[in-house]
Amino acid sequence: MNIFTRLLLELQEMALLVARAVAGVFRKPRYWPETFAQMDSIGVGSLTIIMLTGFFTGGVLTLQTYQTLASYGAVSQLGYLVSVALIRELGPTLTALMVTGRVVSAISAELGSMVVSEQIDAMRALGTDPIRKLVTPRIVALVITLPLLTLIADAVGIIGAWTVSTWLYGLPSTMFTSSVRNGIQTEDIIGGVVKPLVFAFLMGTIACHKGLKTEGGTVGVGRSTTTAVVTASIIVIIADFFLAKALQLVLGTHQ
Repeated sequence: MNIFTRLLLELQEMALLVARAVAGVFRKPRYWPETFAQMDSIGVGSLTIIMLTGFFTGGVLTLQTYQTLASYGAVSQLGYLVSVALIRELGPTLTALMVTGRVVSAISAELGSMVVSEQIDAMRALGTDPIRKLVTPRIVALVITLPLLTLIADAVGIIGAWTVSTWLYGLPSTMFTSSVRNGIQTEDIIGGVVKPLVFAFLMGTIACHKGLKTEGGTVGVGRSTTTAVVTASIIVIIADFFLAKALQLVLGTHQ
């Protein structure tokens, strides 16, 4: 079987998985306790690393751009440049990649372990649909929590940029905040929320598909986890390019 045939089969399997997972949202029984548990694990569990990533990304952006803007006499635009870069691009992408490393690997490993220990088969034997009970709650939890984590990363990143610009370079606080407030447009925020919604859907689908396809015992679990993280990271970066272009056309922004 060549690589193109394997790719087509993988896409077909993922499409069927997505269709069954989405159908599970509208049919009973709905597993809300499982969904809330996943939201807690993904959202609250990822909060610390997301805040650290956002804060220091904002700080580094300020370090890299302040001197260049100062040479052109445009430091008054520092807040605008940093906040737009965070909201449009770095916030959604870095948050998705950080959550991929932590959550996609965990989901894939958990489902893979259930496959090799035959818990999935037992679930089917008892009449429970594993897609509806395991896949749908995880995808729904990711779709809800990733945009919220991205907004938090954006806000903390702007705080990091404000901290560096005022404390390290002595930029007036009112100049920075006015630049942020006057520069950010509604279209920027819409684009910054649409991206993590799509990223979450892709990440959840890949993690669950790789986990449920696990073969080969505990060695297979490790292989599935690695493949899920690598695949999800690459897909997020590729999807970011096409989403940026689509948002540019739809919203009329320069995403």
